Amino acid sequence: MDDVENAILISFDESGVVDSELKSQAVNFCQQIKETPSICSLCIEKLRFCKLVQVQFLCLQTLHEAIRVKYGSMSLEEKNFIRKSVFSMACFEGIDDKMCAVLESPAFIKNKLAQLLVTLICFEYPLIWSSVFVDLLPHLSKGTVVIDMFSRVLNALDDEFISLDYLRTPEEVAVAGRVKDAMRKQCVTQIVRACYDIVSMYRNSDPDICATVLDCVRRYVSWIDIGLIVNDAFILLLFELILVDGLSERLRGAAIGCVLAVVSKRMDALSKLSLLKSLHISRVFGLISDDYDSELVSKVAALVTGYVLEILECSKLVKSEDAKVVSIELLGYVAMMKTLCPLQLKQLLHISQILEVIRTQICYDPMYRNNLDILDKIGMEEEDRMVEFRKDVFVLLRNVGRIAPEVTQIFIRKSLAGAIASSSDRNVEEVEAALSLLYALGESMSDEAMRAGLLSEVVTNLLSTRFPCHSSRLVALVYLETIARYMKFVQENTQYIPLVLAAFLDERGIQHPNIYVCRRASYLFMRVVKLLKLKLVPFIETILQSLQDVVAQFTSMNLTSNEPAGSEDGAHIFEAIGLLIGMEDVPLEKQSEYLSSLLSPLCQQVEAMLMTAKVLNWEESPLKTSNIQQIIVAINALSKGFSERLVAASRPAIGHMFKKTLDVLLQLLVVFPKVEPLRTKVLSFIHRMVDTLGASVFPYLPKALEQLLAETEPKDMVAFLILLNQLICKFSTLVHDILEEAFPAIAGRIFGAIRRVADSSGPEANTEEIRELQELQKTFYTFLHVITTHDLSSIFLSPRSQSYLNSIMQLLLHTSCHHKDIIARKACVQIFIKLIKDWCGRPYGEEKVPGFQSFMIETFATNCCLCSVLDKSFSFGDANTLVLFGEIVLAQKVMYDKFGDYFLVHFVSKGFSSARCPQNLADQYCEKLKGSDIKALRSFYQSLVENLRIQQNGSLVFR
Repeated sequence: MDDVENAILISFDESGVVDSELKSQAVNFCQQIKETPSICSLCIEKLRFCKLVQVQFLCLQTLHEAIRVKYGSMSLEEKNFIRKSVFSMACFEGIDDKMCAVLESPAFIKNKLAQLLVTLICFEYPLIWSSVFVDLLPHLSKGTVVIDMFSRVLNALDDEFISLDYLRTPEEVAVAGRVKDAMRKQCVTQIVRACYDIVSMYRNSDPDICATVLDCVRRYVSWIDIGLIVNDAFILLLFELILVDGLSERLRGAAIGCVLAVVSKRMDALSKLSLLKSLHISRVFGLISDDYDSELVSKVAALVTGYVLEILECSKLVKSEDAKVVSIELLGYVAMMKTLCPLQLKQLLHISQILEVIRTQICYDPMYRNNLDILDKIGMEEEDRMVEFRKDVFVLLRNVGRIAPEVTQIFIRKSLAGAIASSSDRNVEEVEAALSLLYALGESMSDEAMRAGLLSEVVTNLLSTRFPCHSSRLVALVYLETIARYMKFVQENTQYIPLVLAAFLDERGIQHPNIYVCRRASYLFMRVVKLLKLKLVPFIETILQSLQDVVAQFTSMNLTSNEPAGSEDGAHIFEAIGLLIGMEDVPLEKQSEYLSSLLSPLCQQVEAMLMTAKVLNWEESPLKTSNIQQIIVAINALSKGFSERLVAASRPAIGHMFKKTLDVLLQLLVVFPKVEPLRTKVLSFIHRMVDTLGASVFPYLPKALEQLLAETEPKDMVAFLILLNQLICKFSTLVHDILEEAFPAIAGRIFGAIRRVADSSGPEANTEEIRELQELQKTFYTFLHVITTHDLSSIFLSPRSQSYLNSIMQLLLHTSCHHKDIIARKACVQIFIKLIKDWCGRPYGEEKVPGFQSFMIETFATNCCLCSVLDKSFSFGDANTLVLFGEIVLAQKVMYDKFGDYFLVHFVSKGFSSARCPQNLADQYCEKLKGSDIKALRSFYQSLVENLRIQQNGSLVFR
């Protein structure tokens, strides 16, 4: 140990053993040495040979100070020597063939060496020493000692010049910019690749060195190309390290730090959203638990927090069409919070921020205010866009409302209060947004939540508030929709019924100046009436008085030409009135008075039109037609509130009013048989009266059916058959005589029409006319099916209908065998089954319909039960076809039960033999048919059919 080393040791002594004067001399000696011209050479020499950490530290510190202060005055030779020596030490190489032991020293010595090298880099890179980083990389193969040193150099570079965590001088900022620019161009890609390789190689054997390297990567993410980290290799490696159990928490935490750096990287909002979406951060949500004392859980929570804050920040900058990504990403975070109970303060803050994002995103742009009010093309497009956009946003809202109901309700209450108080230039959009939040939240709320708590206060305030911007179409609509959604609250708090009625019946609702609001208010009011019903009995007089003007629009025939023809906008109001006055709780006298005051003026208007019909050309007066349609619509809607029990049983006087109305409206069919809109509306009213008057409608049916049957267009016949189906299903055999009278004319018209379906093929079969005829044919099958299944098959055998019996049988046979609609084929087979049961006695019994038994055995059984199922187009893989097959098997069983061996012998000897069915299978069929297990028969018959198909192909012979 020479004098220099002794002096350094004494100067660093902290034990107190060394004499103070001696220590002072040693410090002075060291200071004198530092001022000698050859100090750099001396320091490097000591670093080559001496392992004393005090000596190493002082030498490194002295070199650092010398370069920092005297670099400009050093000779080129001295600079080269220092550069080469420092680089050799960092790379764990010898200096002049003497191995330097600095890298084997404690961490603070290695940090000092890194600081020294970084100082050189800042003076010389890239103009003088351009290859420093590239030259360092090959030495990483020496192992963890050099990797550790390499990491310290990168960290020191960040600490000394690059990191913005410290206040920088303009000179330092300039140096940092120069170094970063050069590194981006020259070596960042290689450095990142080296880091990836190191972590991949050492992740299991030395997780600490991997954590050190990832900490370097984290520091550099903010200014390097993000694609170097966010790619299929590196980002995947990071998430593997985070998610794999068993790895050290330090390594997993370092990987989390890297991902958080990626999440926090500054970039434009759209690019950031795309980046965040690509990371699929939700995969780490499962690592979060209530154990916030765990360092790993704490770091995961920090990552998630950073991710959410970035998303929230992006939400302020992106356009609404891009904001859907925000909602989807936040939805994952909210779903994660469902697993945490209770929520932490930080998460509750996030909830508030998310709610603010939602509120901001769903606000309309004021520039569209007028367009949305008049609902022109631009307004409709903007409204459609917002409706679609809000779907995802409201899913997020409802999820937030479930995990933090109180926070959500407080936010909505404040939003509503703030919107009401806001300036007029934003008032409309903010009020609409706040009401929309309340409306959307109600969709997922339980009845209990609606009745109590903060929300009840919000609803109460809503009912009692008149918004300055209520003239706005959007505000008025969402206001009414929200009240309707929270009617459960009003059901429990009936004291608010007057406020609800006022909202719907005054200028905020049905009396609103905007026609779109009026129409929607009418519909919503009808729903409110359905819900409250009995609770509204005390308010009927008030309601009817408030609706006088609306009712008068129908009774005074003042429909303007700009109203759509046949508009049904008034229907909801009349339906609401009908629901109110049609209750048995209303006294009979009052009920009669109310109904008469409504029906009489309407019927008088119709009668007046009928009186003047001879001088009117209805084809040239669509406005008059529309007026009559409106009246029929109103009457029809009004009748919906009256039950059959009340009208036909308990209060026949009410029924008498509806019968008189029906009689008046049926005259329209006589006077205006060619006016299709009127015909359609009257037919709809007849349907309603069938349900309302019950059997007492019978006297009016012959006249109605006669007039309806007068028109032979396919669409008219379809509507006519649907009415008959309703009558049969409701009254069954009671309509026998009416149906028997009408059936021949029905059959004649339909067979004459649908013949054109059979004759059409190719492209001409796809015309509108043919499609209408096909619909008529389909409805006719349903009609025949309804007749037979309601014990009315004797209709087919009446003297006037028998001439059509053969046509009916042939149509049913052809359809059951060949129709492409499997449902239609099934219906026809079911009709045959019912006819067999109706018209055929036990085996060898009396034949009720001559020739029917032979037809079924010789024609239907062979063609439908065998030939049609052997066709390859009959697919057992189709569910509907399997159901049809079950009906075909049932038909065989019924035929055997009714016809006995006569059916069996013919079906086996004629049918099976023509299909070349082996005798042993035929015998098994007979055995199954005679048994009682229909499932076994169906299974066997399917197997038999499949075997016969294979045999017919010649690819397999029976054994």
